[in-house]
Amino acid sequence: MTDSALSLGRAETAPEIDPAPFVTQDADGSDALVLLVDGIHCAGCVQRIEKNLSLLPGVRAARVNLTTKRLRLAWDGAATDAQTLVGALTRLGYDSVPFAAETLSPDQDREGRRLLRCLAVAGFGAMNVMLLSVGVWAGAFSDMDGPTRDLFHWVSALIVMPTVAYAIRPFFASALAGLKNGEMRMDLPITVAVLLTTAMSLFETVRGGEHAYFDAAASLLFFLLVGRYLDRQARAKACAVAENLLVLQGATATLLEADGSQRALRVSNIEPGMTLLVPVGARLPADGEILRGRSDLDASLLTGETMPQAVGPKDKVFAGTLNRTAPLVIKVSAAGAQTLLAEIVRLMDVAGQSRARYVRLVDRVARVYSPVVHLAALVTFLGWTFLVGAPWQQSLMVAVAVLIITCPCALGLAVPVVQVVASGRLLRRGVLLKSADGLERLAAIDTVLFDKTGTLSLGRLKLANAHDLSDDDLALAVSLAAVSRHPLCQALSRLRPKIAPLNGVAEHPGLGLLATTPAGELRLGSRLWCGATDAAGDHYGPELWLRRADGTFARFLFDDVLRPDAAETVAALKARGLAVELLSGDRVPVVEAAARAAGIDAWRASAAPSDKIARLRELAAAGRKVLMVGDGLNDAPALASAAVSMSPASGADVSQAAADYVFQGEGLGAVCEAYDVARQSQRLVLQNIAAAFAYNALAVPLAVLGFVTPLIAAIAMSASSIVVTLNSLRLYRMGAAKRRKP
Repeated sequence: MTDSALSLGRAETAPEIDPAPFVTQDADGSDALVLLVDGIHCAGCVQRIEKNLSLLPGVRAARVNLTTKRLRLAWDGAATDAQTLVGALTRLGYDSVPFAAETLSPDQDREGRRLLRCLAVAGFGAMNVMLLSVGVWAGAFSDMDGPTRDLFHWVSALIVMPTVAYAIRPFFASALAGLKNGEMRMDLPITVAVLLTTAMSLFETVRGGEHAYFDAAASLLFFLLVGRYLDRQARAKACAVAENLLVLQGATATLLEADGSQRALRVSNIEPGMTLLVPVGARLPADGEILRGRSDLDASLLTGETMPQAVGPKDKVFAGTLNRTAPLVIKVSAAGAQTLLAEIVRLMDVAGQSRARYVRLVDRVARVYSPVVHLAALVTFLGWTFLVGAPWQQSLMVAVAVLIITCPCALGLAVPVVQVVASGRLLRRGVLLKSADGLERLAAIDTVLFDKTGTLSLGRLKLANAHDLSDDDLALAVSLAAVSRHPLCQALSRLRPKIAPLNGVAEHPGLGLLATTPAGELRLGSRLWCGATDAAGDHYGPELWLRRADGTFARFLFDDVLRPDAAETVAALKARGLAVELLSGDRVPVVEAAARAAGIDAWRASAAPSDKIARLRELAAAGRKVLMVGDGLNDAPALASAAVSMSPASGADVSQAAADYVFQGEGLGAVCEAYDVARQSQRLVLQNIAAAFAYNALAVPLAVLGFVTPLIAAIAMSASSIVVTLNSLRLYRMGAAKRRKP
């Protein structure tokens, strides 16, 4: 494509940006780049970009998200480079900029401003030419002579011609770029319809004809732009949750120099190893570890947890969380594209760019749209001209109405908007959807299998017999445990974090801790290591023994803490008609106690990974659709074998979890929330597709029979797209109404 051909699309775009600094690496070693693409309006654009770019050497994947207008490219860096790929996209007629947080600024919303200006011009022209048309219509029933009518038509032409020339640009630019590449885009019928109506009206005016349709051309363009602008705004609201996450990092950070001085630093310039000061009321600009300070962090927008989290030295913290109560000094461990925040947005993009079953159906329909529509309009014109015997002007107006009313914008939006709204609603509750067809698969489940440790439970040990221990014994045990990273010792240390560690403590791996004091030898560890013989009681969990200096003992019993809403979640799943089972590799007494506490009747202990897979296959053979909820690392084989999978994940593990869904926080309510969203999403998708097909089944015959004018066709087409988008946005209100219920 020549530079002159590209000038129309670039008239209001920003200067070109070198994409090389924005290239990242995927886990498989391929280079990756995310671009914000201007000019994507329909499923046909998506299919065109993906098809052409996928044919380039070295390109492994090209996925477009219609709603967010982002293109994700993955390629073999040795075969090509980012500039070559961006150039290929430009030759297809689409301008782009590398995706970064700065591109989400309202000042960069060029398309929205361009549409709004075109809409204002079209509205002004339509309003004024309609006043003239009213005069012509009134004159038809009075004594208005031909010269006066012609004058009104010429004045209308002077208003409408520049109006159409300016306001048609969003449609014309896309249609022209497609034609230069030998393609028929969805904007082509709209462009042809408006230009035909305007040209025919000008022809009638020049020859002094009785009828001109300038009012129809201007009003038609106005309503088409109204529909496109409102649709764009609705889709922008749908994807705002993921985009808003990126701006949580802010623009600047406070860097602490080695000499203690401070200076402002752009977030984009933060590097691992730097020391940052995070004041009260500021959001953390990077992931890191706290060096100094204690505070409460609000991570509600990141994890879905509503309660602030208390943090202190050595705790890991993540970009985007809000510092509420005291200044913190952190050492940066990850910045920019490597933070948890960026990973969450990438997961959202992956979900939006993958192809669910319904999306593939809509894409196939959209692929054959343009040829069929133009053929239908041509057949309509010929039928009215030769079979009905109508004047060519009337036949042309009927064909124009067919061109407009058959635009499948509603069908193209039926699925993507629901997916983005569903992803946004889940993200607000701390659930990351990693697979677009995960919604479809989750909606079909009838059985839920839970792992225990780290899933049904928190994997966090809690002292079970604190009421039986004296303060002196607890303080002594904590002073010994403070030097160890063993999980049981850490569980003790959390009880009294301010107690200083005892000097001279030696750790014997697999046995325990030993300290020699003037009063005698102290030991904390296993029963045999400490020399205890009394192990009475029915506690089956882990334990630590303390041998005091005088040779007496104290026993510390621990339990794995169930998630606070485990029993409530299991009851809610059963109420939805789902069967619930517990599979765990832990011992029988421990699993039995956990199942009883959670309200799960069917459970199995001492289950190896192969046993879990065998159970999943057994259920699948019986026709069951199973959701496996387990740790993303330990239960990866079982997660991969289930119909759909969900995994709890700490911040560091979120990118490693081998599941369709990843949820954060301490609650299990995310399982019910995801299931409800999946069911509601499926209903909305089916409603949208049914509405889109019903609209075409009703509107197209009416247009072909001549009962629909071009103006009415424009209103109907725009209304169908808006209705589908607004119906998808109901998913937000469904979630709000559900949370308001007692």
